[in-house]
Amino acid sequence: MTTSMDKHDTTHHPDSRYLTIRNVTLLGVVVNFLLSIIKIVFGWIGNSQALIADGLDSLSDLISDGVTLIAAKLSSRKADEKHPYGYARFETVATILIGILLMSVAIWMATIATQRLFQPVLTHPSPITLAVAVVAILSKEALFQYTNYVAEKIRSQMVRANAWHHRSDAISSVIVFVGIVGSMAGFVWLDAVAAIVVSLMIINIGWELGWRGVNQLVDQGLSPETLQQIKQIIKSIDGVRALHKLRSRYMGEKAFMDVHILVSPFISVSEGHHIGETVEMRLINEIEELADVTVHIDPENDEQVTPSLTLPLRQEITEYLQNHCWRTVEAHQAIERIALHYLAGKITVEVYLPLEVAQNLTQAQDLAQQLIELATRDDTIHAVKVYFS
Repeated sequence: MTTSMDKHDTTHHPDSRYLTIRNVTLLGVVVNFLLSIIKIVFGWIGNSQALIADGLDSLSDLISDGVTLIAAKLSSRKADEKHPYGYARFETVATILIGILLMSVAIWMATIATQRLFQPVLTHPSPITLAVAVVAILSKEALFQYTNYVAEKIRSQMVRANAWHHRSDAISSVIVFVGIVGSMAGFVWLDAVAAIVVSLMIINIGWELGWRGVNQLVDQGLSPETLQQIKQIIKSIDGVRALHKLRSRYMGEKAFMDVHILVSPFISVSEGHHIGETVEMRLINEIEELADVTVHIDPENDEQVTPSLTLPLRQEITEYLQNHCWRTVEAHQAIERIALHYLAGKITVEVYLPLEVAQNLTQAQDLAQQLIELATRDDTIHAVKVYFS
């Protein structure tokens, strides 16, 4: 039997993943650097405040790209003793800083544009600013398409967010284009209005980035829709009776999750472990955000109470049975194995004896009944099952 492990192929190896993110981000760095210089220079020469604002936006994108590179490098580092869950939170902190930076720059641009709106300068943008705006629109849209393609390929929320940042820049350049056209047509105030609109868009992006980072720092969980999908996957796995205590939290762009699953109390430890491993593998393969899943196996629902928590452990209970309850039964020395089941605040004991301790069926039944009666006198013993092999 083979199992799909698509999520762990070479495309998603930490080093390969980092190189992919680095390359697409460096492309964004080059494009944003050239566009920021072109926009600011020709915005100044061509008397377009909106184009200058758009150039500063591209410059802030350059800073954003730089932080993305650093965050991608740090988040690719393996977990260690100081950071057992990895370094993804560095990316979260960086996201908050980028959000604050974007909002600060945008507020400054909006303030200047507002002053110009109420104290207009009788200048008109030159035709060259239109050409620059068109180049910006086409460049950013192409960058969006390529970056989004890479994000889908490596399943990276961070790269996808960066791609949509490029798309928002393309839209802001469209607004700048409209503002320049209107200003050239005689509506001088339209260029300032376009600058204000672009600033508001940047403020919105900065707020969304910063707020998302804050939510991750306070351990925001997965969305209700994703949690419902997770529950359906777990319940579909053979051997899972129910689930509870499902918790999740983000670490950067990835999420960590733990869950308790209810299985039959009489299966082996290895079967319970296998069911838990299956749950973990299925969830990591099918839920894109999940990086790690911890599965706790429950033989009974302990969501509200744990009635078996005060019961004695194996050594104490087996010594009590062997040296106290069954000391008068000679066959107790031949017991090969004792299995204990802690359920509903009591213990069910399974005793395994070799077949040769009893000469016939009647003697085996009498021996089993004797072991059962002696052990169940104790209130903590729910039942005793005797097996001969």
